[in-house]
Amino acid sequence: MSIDAQTVKKTAKLSRLELTENEISHLTVQMEKIVKFVEKINQLDTEGIVPTAHVLDIKNVSREDAAVNSSIRDELLKLAPESKDGFILVPRVIE
Repeated sequence: MSIDAQTVKKTAKLSRLELTENEISHLTVQMEKIVKFVEKINQLDTEGIVPTAHVLDIKNVSREDAAVNSSIRDELLKLAPESKDGFILVPRVIE
């Protein structure tokens, strides 16, 4: 695949970028180099190689999802200036 100025202009339009002619010519060269590099990578034999999401063997550590009875609601209601029937009373903001 070759990259020309029209490809760069179309990509810029899709990206909502305004480019000068100098930037278009500069990006044409850069994008061509990127495409050639990707083509080299595509030539590598990746048979039997497991895809990875990260280069390091990182695992997400999560706590067990367990239901717990909590009495924090009553403690929070005690801190509220006013409460009624288990709800915090606030000033009316809509008339």
